[in-house]
Amino acid sequence: MDSRFTNPAAPPWLPFESRRRARDEKREAVLRTAVQLFLEQGYHRVTLNEVAERLNITKPALYNYFRGKDEILFECWSMGAELVDSVIAEIDAGGGSGIVKLRKLVHAYAEVMAIDFGASIVRFDVRDLTNRNARIARAAKKRIDATFRAYITAGIADGSIKRCDAKLAAFAIAGSLNWIGHWYQRDGALSPGEIADEFTVRLTEGLAAKPAQGHTTTKTAPVARTATREARRKATGKKRGGASR
Repeated sequence: MDSRFTNPAAPPWLPFESRRRARDEKREAVLRTAVQLFLEQGYHRVTLNEVAERLNITKPALYNYFRGKDEILFECWSMGAELVDSVIAEIDAGGGSGIVKLRKLVHAYAEVMAIDFGASIVRFDVRDLTNRNARIARAAKKRIDATFRAYITAGIADGSIKRCDAKLAAFAIAGSLNWIGHWYQRDGALSPGEIADEFTVRLTEGLAAKPAQGHTTTKTAPVARTATREARRKATGKKRGGASR
């Protein structure tokens, strides 16, 4: 039993860290529920009443954590964007040739797109955000595109990637990966990791200057797993998928 009830000397409130942790968990629960509803029904069709009902709380209770639906939308998007940022930071810290970095990014980004918060990056319209938040979102998308280009350009320079138009190659790769966020289904035949393995091979084998030693995905999977673990914990857990939405 809680010591607050068995020990009269114990303070009748939770310690600060416990209260903050409880608040963070409830806030994340709101985001998990909201992002699922937004993806299922579309942002404009979902009301805060529906979010509250699914959480079994009152609508006014939502305002303890968010000021409005547009703020929830931005926070859902931010969760996905922060995940991509962490992936890129981890890849940059690991070093390697351009093709190695590109393969790691393709694999990790594919897995991110199979997470609700990751899908929000490509499924939600930045025009539904405030002007300030829309600018942040657009800048983040430009950073992602620039990273794909940078790895391809680095690979051309170090000889690991064939000479090509880095801009067009980045567009082709990112466009293919972004569509995962549109068609992925948790109850499909393939897991996020299996989808990522396949996309890594298909999207990079034509760019590689030399054949990869062994299976191309064996070195990239650990990076993706590490980078996406926290997001899966905050989302719905690792589930199988791959069918059309």
